[in-house]
Amino acid sequence: MRIALAAALAFAAFGFNGAAMAQAQDGNVGPRVDKLEREMRAVQRKVFPGGAGMTVEPQITQQVDTTPPGVPATTPLADLTQRVAALESQIQTMTGQIEQNQYRMRQLEEAFGAYKAATDSRLKTLETPPAPASTDAAPTEGDVAASGDSAPAPAKPAGDRAAKVAAVQKPSSGDAGEDLYLYGFRLWQAKFYPESAKVLEQYKAKFPTGKRASFARNLLGRAYLDDGKPSLAAVALYENYTKDPDGERAPDSLYYLAQALVKLNKPSSEVCKVYDELNKVYGPSLSAEMKAGVAKGRADQRCK
Repeated sequence: MRIALAAALAFAAFGFNGAAMAQAQDGNVGPRVDKLEREMRAVQRKVFPGGAGMTVEPQITQQVDTTPPGVPATTPLADLTQRVAALESQIQTMTGQIEQNQYRMRQLEEAFGAYKAATDSRLKTLETPPAPASTDAAPTEGDVAASGDSAPAPAKPAGDRAAKVAAVQKPSSGDAGEDLYLYGFRLWQAKFYPESAKVLEQYKAKFPTGKRASFARNLLGRAYLDDGKPSLAAVALYENYTKDPDGERAPDSLYYLAQALVKLNKPSSEVCKVYDELNKVYGPSLSAEMKAGVAKGRADQRCK
């Protein structure tokens, strides 16, 4: 009797399931599944009137794939969840890579900052402020004009460079500071720019407030500029102007600073600012030659 009832129940369940699958292809699956569950419970109450929840399990169970053709292996929600999880994983990976790149960039910036600071420190140690223009040296020295015209270099003796440098006469007036400055000027006048810079650096160290301090710092910048070292020249010239804006050669330093910036390929706006500062601070006191040089420089840079 029980076997017959179980067979009937299985047949009824299979019948309902078949109907449900047919309907699921045509309409809303949810309500139909609810209906099938209600009908199944009604059949169970009829078959087992006194035993709610009782079921008869067959001795041999056959696994039947009831999935309709064309139905995906997973539900759309599960598939979407997997895709979102994959995207989140990719975003996490990319975020980690970005953070690593940012950390490496910070390391590079810090290393470059340390290198720049060390380089600036070495440059400041080597750079000594410049000096004279046409009236910088004593009248007997024929110093350079403020416009940048240099006195003709004396004839150089034959022989190697050391012999030529040694041939430049050292002044001996009894004034150590004056003699040191004039010797640096003579070396510069003879176009021995590195040797001149070295002597002028010595003057800067020994006589930082001497009467030729502004001259020496300005001439140092010019020696670097003439030696093809515009970066060192710019530092020395700017230092002379900022340290002693009332010094005799402060205007000259601004004038040659603009030329150093041009050789460094700096933007015209930076060069024009130097010319503007020169005219603003020293305009009325500039010589006719320097005014002409400033006008030409502004025209070349198309300053407004």
